[in-house]
Amino acid sequence: MDINLAISQGSKNLRDKFIPNSQLDAEILMAQTLKKDRNYILLNPKTFLNKNNLDKFNNLIKERSLGKPIAHLIKRKFFWNSEFLVSNNTLIPRPDTELIVENVLKLTKQRNKISILDIGVGSGCILLSILQERQNFYGTGIDISKKCLNISKINATKLKICSRLKLYKSDVDKFNLGKYDLIVSNPPYIKRCKIKYLERDVAEFEPKLALDGGLDGLSEIRKVIKKSSELIKKNGKFILEIGFDQKNEVINLLKKKGFYINSTQKDLAKNDRCIICTKI
Repeated sequence: MDINLAISQGSKNLRDKFIPNSQLDAEILMAQTLKKDRNYILLNPKTFLNKNNLDKFNNLIKERSLGKPIAHLIKRKFFWNSEFLVSNNTLIPRPDTELIVENVLKLTKQRNKISILDIGVGSGCILLSILQERQNFYGTGIDISKKCLNISKINATKLKICSRLKLYKSDVDKFNLGKYDLIVSNPPYIKRCKIKYLERDVAEFEPKLALDGGLDGLSEIRKVIKKSSELIKKNGKFILEIGFDQKNEVINLLKKKGFYINSTQKDLAKNDRCIICTKI
């Protein structure tokens, strides 16, 4: 069987299981199978597949048809300007979260040698993207998951920024090291009862630890705000990702902890997605 026919059959299998972007997914999984880029797949449709590669491709199609995210199957995801290693222990980076990076870069155009803390560093996509853009910034990332920190370290090594990065395994409540010019965080903010209603590839395959915001969706956000108010320098900036319906409640929490609200930023779908504030 050639590449084109295999992709065509794979795409149909995905479509039959109501997987969106079935053609694109099949092409990406074929590229993964052959360890080539997608251009190779598109330019060599008549190349014959040996049995080993065909079996491998069909297995990936089967896993995708069950809802497993593409990023988990190919173990990487593009975010900002780089490709990041991901695993089923890390939240898959989302385009909406690039808002945090974008706003940090705007705010720090004139700044030099600042220290950044990322609470819940995950794959490292936020913090490492910032450090890659700002060669004289220094970052600290904390996460409760050792597996996440291992992924972050691999990504930092790949991007050659280990010398400006420190990683710590710690719950946000227990971390008391240093004072920071800037704090960023994309904490879990989904209400526990709503997780099962998320899209299948999220609800069944993304780490619950990175999604579960407690009964009201705000339990982790409260902890992050409290700790940030203690660890941030006066006039330091804090950028926090939130759920689309949490703006007013989170603004009240921030104000109670001594933050001045600079702005709320909307994501690509025009939902409120992150809050920028200053410690006063």
